[in-house]
Parts: sequence; structure tokens; C-alpha cells
Amino acid sequence: MAFIIYLMLNLDESLNLKHSHPFLPNLHPDISDEMLKSISASSTEDLFQDIPSSLRIDSLNIPKSRTENEVERYFDDILSMNKTFPLHRCFLGGGVWPHYVPSIVDTTLSRSEFYTSYTPYQPEASQGMLQALFEFQSLICDLTGLDVANSSLYDWPTAVGEAARMAVRVKKKSKIVAARSSGPERLDVLQTYCKAIDIEINIVDFDHETGQLDLDKLSDAIDKNTAGVYVEHPNFFGVLEENIEEISKITHENDALFISGFEPLSLGLLKPPSDYGADIAVGEGQPLGLHMNFGGPLLGLLATKLDDKILRQMPGRIIGETISQDGSKRGYTMILQTREQHIRRDAATSNICTNQALCALAATIYLSTLGENGLKQVAESIAMNSNFASKAISDIPKFKSPYFDSPFFQDFTIGFNSDKPIENLPQILSDKGILGGLPLQNYYPELKNAYLFCATEVHSISDIEFLVESLKEVSI
Repeated sequence: MAFIIYLMLNLDESLNLKHSHPFLPNLHPDISDEMLKSISASSTEDLFQDIPSSLRIDSLNIPKSRTENEVERYFDDILSMNKTFPLHRCFLGGGVWPHYVPSIVDTTLSRSEFYTSYTPYQPEASQGMLQALFEFQSLICDLTGLDVANSSLYDWPTAVGEAARMAVRVKKKSKIVAARSSGPERLDVLQTYCKAIDIEINIVDFDHETGQLDLDKLSDAIDKNTAGVYVEHPNFFGVLEENIEEISKITHENDALFISGFEPLSLGLLKPPSDYGADIAVGEGQPLGLHMNFGGPLLGLLATKLDDKILRQMPGRIIGETISQDGSKRGYTMILQTREQHIRRDAATSNICTNQALCALAATIYLSTLGENGLKQVAESIAMNSNFASKAISDIPKFKSPYFDSPFFQDFTIGFNSDKPIENLPQILSDKGILGGLPLQNYYPELKNAYLFCATEVHSISDIEFLVESLKEVSI
């Protein structure tokens, strides 16, 4: 690292280390030679002998130094090539969505008391952040209808992996059943989390007409060794699982935990996970006041019902509220810390070593600002816009929208009435100033002519009409 910093500060003398930099004195040749001698190395090259020469870069080809102004202009030119929202209309969902972030969210996050406090390490330190995380947990419990939420995880995929491992520890079984209609990246992370500890993952296919989970295949997949069943509602296609209560029933009849994946804004209209018997609910908090930020940072949500066996297997932390001995003051403290930094490594529930405290604070501010009625209004706006967009696209003869014959929320699929795949649709739309059209063939080889779009509360009627007119110009 010191060598890299030195090169950055001395670009015009990048490979001529005759002088040391005042901030990096150990780069002086005399000192470097002394350090090498003490470890019996003749040169710095000896330190990298274990790296094959084919993997090394012989020359860094670092340009001559430039002024600060020139460097800024250089990177501004590069960044100007990015096509970003809102300068480009974004209809691209699938895990990160364009949503409106009220100005109060960014304003509050920018206060130094919050953005410098990071995440509490001592059980009772940082009372302000601890209270914020306590409120976050309370809001997630209100949202899901479940009893206990932790103070956040990294993102939805890691929450899925953690929930699966929770189920295995609670039920002392070694198999997880998951719907293939779940987010592909989430399933990939699930596999990663489970492979090393020999947890079997059984993926159940969806009905290719409706996009919903095939209940017969689910019943066949579950056996006495199944610890948990993971199903998303709405799923990756945006499709609502109309048989979600039956899925929950089948799961519990086989003595397994039901793990529900949810999109938080959809709960402004849909039943919360608690109402259809979810034991654990996981989701993505990005829609709750977080910008897309080129895909991160994100916010993992995890909540469970009040069951001592499940509660003690939760990853990360839980913040609790208490009062002083004389009852005059409230206080907050970490009441559950089952991560590897606090207890014996082999007894830890997870190696998650932090949480997304600032992102959780954003979600707290967002939900507090919206209130119950505001959440419902946002969800209604999303439902109306996505259904309006799908219907408008379906009026184009060459398109089928939605591709799956089922109700949906926010995300929806479209298909071409042609056997010839249109592989360059995203680029065609990008050239017109539209970000959208995720090729589902990338994840589901059989869906050669299907693309995933979304519409949220930020899209106006003119935005949707512009998308429709652009799609009309696509030739098949």
C-alpha cells in the first residue's frame, strides 16, 4: 500500500525511488535495504516469489503527474459516460429499484452524530445510535407483524443465507428447500452459505404459465430432513404467490420453518408475513429511503416470531430498551450479541461482524416520515404504475405483458411474440435513454424471450408512455 501511495504522489518519478517522501520515510532506499536484510531478502521481488510470473504486471504504465484540476476533469469525463437515474429513465428492478428518497433522510444522515458513530461496540455506548436501531427494529416488527427483528444485515441475499442456517440449527436437520423463482443472486448466496457446512439445497421449480411456485413439486421436495422452506412473495418476477398460505401449511406439516422473502413496500397492500405463518421473514431494505448507488450499500432485513429457540439463533445484534433504577430515564443496550466477536467462535451464530447502521437509520427515518397511511399510498402508486405500464405494453401486438399470467407488484415480465430472441433489447433502450429490460435468459435459460421491468412511484405517465413508444420501435 505504501508503494502505491508513493507512486500516486510521485507519478513522474514512478519507478525511480532515489528520494523518500516526507510522509512515507520508510521508502528511502537505505531503510528499505535494511528491512530486506533483516528478513534475509535480497530485493522486494523475493517477497512475491509465490505469485506466478504470469499473474504479475511488469509495468504499471503510470502517466506523468497532473494538477488537481486536470485530474478532476479527467475523471469527470469518464464518469459522464455513466447512464444514471434520474437523467435516464430507469425501469430496471430485480433487487435494487428506483424510489423517491425524501430530503429529510439524507439531511438527517449527514449529521455528524450519526455518520461518524458507525455501529456500537460496547453494550451501552452511543445511546443515540442505539435508540435509532431500537426504533428500526420496532418498525420492522410493525411492518412484518413479527415479534423480533435484529438491527440489520448486509443485504437480502445474506439475510437468506443467515435464515437458512438459523433453520438448520433450530430444527437440527440438514436440508433447505427454496423456490427457483427467488432472486438468482439470493439463491447463489444461499448456496455459498450452506455448502461449507454440508447443508443440502433443493430448488423447486415454478409453474411456467403463472410464475408461481409449483405446489406439487414443493410437496415432493420436502421430507423429514427439511429444516426450512424459502419462498418469496412477491418473487423475483414480481409475481405474487397466491397460494402463500398453502405453502406455509405444507411447510409446517413437515415440521420445517417457513422463511418468507418480502419486498417491504409491498406490505403497504399485502398481508404481512406473520399473517400467513412465516417463522422467519427476510427482505431488502433498499426501497426504504436508500438511493440505488450503483447497487449498494444495501440493507438486510430479518425478523422472526417470538420463539426462544429461534430468537437465540438470530445473527448479529438485538437492541433493547430499559429504564434507570429510579425509573426516571430510558436507556438502550445490546441485549443479544451472538456474533463471533463476542462469544466463542464455534458458538457464534454468524460471522457477520457489523451491521448497516447508517442504512438502517435511513430506513427508520423513511418509515417514520411516511407513517402507515403514507406507506399504503406509496404501495398503491407502485401497483398502479406497474400495472399501467404492463397493460400499455400489452397493447403492442409484438409483446406479451405480463409474461406470466398472475398478479404482480412493482416488477413485471414482458415477452416477445416471436421465436427469435432479442438479445440486444437493453442496449436498444439504453440508446434511447432508458435503463431497463433485464434478460431473464441470463438466469433461466428457458425464458429466451422474457425481460424483467419495474415501475415505481417515481415514474410519471409520460415516463411510461416514453417507454412504450420506445418499445414500439423495437424490430423483431
